[in-house]
Amino acid sequence: MHTGSVTTPFGRRSMTLALVKRQVAANEIKPGKSVEKWKVFRDVAEAREMLGLQDRSVAILDALLTFLPTNELRQDGQMIVFPSNAQLTLRAHGIAGATLRRHLAILVDAGLIVRKDSANGKRFARKGRDGDIETAFGFDLSPLLARAEELALMAQEVVAARVAFRRAKETLTICRRDVRKLISAAIEEGAEGDWQAIEDVYINLTTRLPRTPSHADVDSLLDEMQLLYAEVLSRLNIQEEIEIVSTNDAHGERHIQNSKPESIRELEPSSRKEQGAKSGGTGLPPRLASTSFPLGVVLKACPQICDYGQGGAVGGWRDLMSAAVVVRSMLGVSPSAYQDACDAMGPENAAIAIACILERANFITSPGGYLRDLTRRWERGEFSLGPMVMAQLKVNSGGAVRRA
Repeated sequence: MHTGSVTTPFGRRSMTLALVKRQVAANEIKPGKSVEKWKVFRDVAEAREMLGLQDRSVAILDALLTFLPTNELRQDGQMIVFPSNAQLTLRAHGIAGATLRRHLAILVDAGLIVRKDSANGKRFARKGRDGDIETAFGFDLSPLLARAEELALMAQEVVAARVAFRRAKETLTICRRDVRKLISAAIEEGAEGDWQAIEDVYINLTTRLPRTPSHADVDSLLDEMQLLYAEVLSRLNIQEEIEIVSTNDAHGERHIQNSKPESIRELEPSSRKEQGAKSGGTGLPPRLASTSFPLGVVLKACPQICDYGQGGAVGGWRDLMSAAVVVRSMLGVSPSAYQDACDAMGPENAAIAIACILERANFITSPGGYLRDLTRRWERGEFSLGPMVMAQLKVNSGGAVRRA
C-alpha cells in the first residue's frame, strides 16, 4: 500500500523540487479513486509527444504496468512495482541496459512514475505474516492515478489536433486542385489577363510546402491558397462579364422585340431553311441567325428567369442574357459549355435555352450535359428552340396553347 512519504533517489541521482512536488501530488489522491490501468496507458501513449516521451519510453511504461498484479490503479491498493533490470529488459523485448535506464529517467522526469529507492538501491518488497506486502521499493505508479483526468484531456487534445490536421490537408489538396484546373482552363481557353503570373504565384506556393509539413505549415499555405482561389474566380467572373457585354453590344441593334401575336408556325422554325428565312431572308446558318422569338413570349414561357435579372426583372434582351449568365452558374453549367451554345445558336438563343432548362431544372440530372447535347443537335440541324419554348408556354399557360 502507498505510504504517502517523500523519498529521495539512491546514489548519484539528484533530487529536485519538481520531484518533491510530484511526489506530494501523488500522495494527495482522492480517497477511493481508481482507474483502469490500460486506459491510462492508452492516454499516455496518445499524448506521448506532449509529455516528451519516445516510443521506447512508452514501451517501458507498458512493461512496468505488467508487473502490477491487478488491472486497476487504486488509491488504497499497492501501486509500487519492483522488477529487476533483467526482468524489465525481458518484458521490454530485450532493450539494452543503458537505454532502459535512460528511458526510466525520462518517465520520472515526465512525472509518470516516482522512484521509491531502498537504502541500497535494490528493488524488493517485504511481506507481513499474512502474506500481504507491507513495504515495497521500486517504481511508484501512483502519479498515473493522480493525473488520470489530465492525461485523458491531453489525449483528447492530441486526437482533435490530428483530426483537424487531416482535414486541413484534405482542404488544401482540394483547393490546390481547383486553382490548378481553373488556371489551366483560363490559359487553354484564352481568357484575357496575365494568367502566367497567376500560375507563377501558384507554383511558388506549392513549392513552399515541406515534404513532411506541420499543422502550422498547412494552415499558413491554405490561407494563401484560398486567397489565390478567390482571386482566380474573381478574374474569371470579370472576364465573363466583359464577354457578355461585348456580345450584347455587337448584337444589340439586331434584337427583335416584336410583341404582336404571331402564328405558332412563325414562332417555331424547325429547319435550316425556315431559320434562315426568319433572319431576314439572308439564308444564314443557325449560328449566325438572331432569334425570331418575341421577348414577351419567351418570358411568358419561362417566367423564372426574371428572378435573376437586375432588380428582379427582365426588360430587354440584354437583361435576359445577363440573367442567363447568372442562371448558368447556378445550374452548374460550365463557361465552356455555355460559350459553345452561344457560338452555335447565338447569344440570344443560348439565353432562351438556359431559361427553358431553368424551368425544368428539377427533371434534368445534368444541365451542363443537356445544354451540350442541345448544342450538338443544333449544329447538325436536328433541333430548334420552337418546340421547347412552346412546350413551356403550354405548361405555364395552363395548357391553353394550341397549334394553329
